[in-house]
Amino acid sequence: MPSKQAVLLVNLGSPDSPSIPDVRKYLREFLSDERVIDSPAVVRAFVLNFCILPFRPKASAEAYQQIWTPEGSPLTVISERVRELLAGAVDVPVHLAMRYGNPSIPDTVGAIAEDGIESLFLIPLYPQYAMSSYETVVERVREELAVQSPNTDLQVLPPFYQEPAYIDALYSSARKYLEREFDLLLFSFHGVPERHMRKSDPSHAHCLADSDCCRIEHSAHATCYRHQCFSTVDACVQKAGIPADKFAVSFQSRLGGDSWLKPYTDLELERLPSDGVKKLLVICPAFVSDCLETLEEIAIRGRKSFLEAGGKSLTFIPCLNEHPKWIKFLAGKVGAWRRGSERRE
Repeated sequence: MPSKQAVLLVNLGSPDSPSIPDVRKYLREFLSDERVIDSPAVVRAFVLNFCILPFRPKASAEAYQQIWTPEGSPLTVISERVRELLAGAVDVPVHLAMRYGNPSIPDTVGAIAEDGIESLFLIPLYPQYAMSSYETVVERVREELAVQSPNTDLQVLPPFYQEPAYIDALYSSARKYLEREFDLLLFSFHGVPERHMRKSDPSHAHCLADSDCCRIEHSAHATCYRHQCFSTVDACVQKAGIPADKFAVSFQSRLGGDSWLKPYTDLELERLPSDGVKKLLVICPAFVSDCLETLEEIAIRGRKSFLEAGGKSLTFIPCLNEHPKWIKFLAGKVGAWRRGSERRE
């Protein structure tokens, strides 16, 4: 008898509203994650309660207010539409949860347990591996399954940062923008602290050891965010035929005073006009759904910085969102999982 199956999509999440109390609640959950702020618990609590939460919620609430829609947070709304489209493309139930905020992983796993699901396919909605994104989703789902549905078999989609069908979807979603005249295409990835790179390196001797570490074949690349970002870029520019002098890579959204992956996007946006870049395209392949980091940080605040520094135009290329090839990619992965499950049974 075939097992009862379901799919679980998990994205980052958003506050329930752009109000300061809801944003504070969201930030508290997000920044309490030991894989996001990976300091000892006492240090993390001090930083969160005395250095972040007294100040950041107001600024973040104002940023969310600029992108909020009548339906709610763009990330949540888009993710739900993706769930609906994927559910219509496969013959298995598809659930959606957020790592932080609602719908929560505990509530969604509870619903899955009530349905008697025996086999679950988890799709973390992150193309590249990072301990603060992909890893924390996988471990949180495992924790909840262990409590609420310990007999459920869990299979997890690996990072898909350079899979041809994903790259094709990314290129297809960006193609009409790449046909315009531009001086530079900037690939802006979400940043991570450099110490996260070293912690995720199983050898503890390869990542960031030198400037070319990501180009040297090594087992660390399976969990190396920086290598996987570069691999996505390499595959994209090859697919699009973009020459080396027409693209660059940077990292955004850093928090605190520690050293994060460089170069920093905000500083690059201020610098590029002086290097003769007047017409800039920006794409953010670490995100599959438009969110605060793309719509406000890049398309609003980043554009303002670039124009004030002497640029003429900054065009933000939207994320994959609900692109048909993205849905087809996800459906293909669900289909492959189901065929594999049938063989195992």
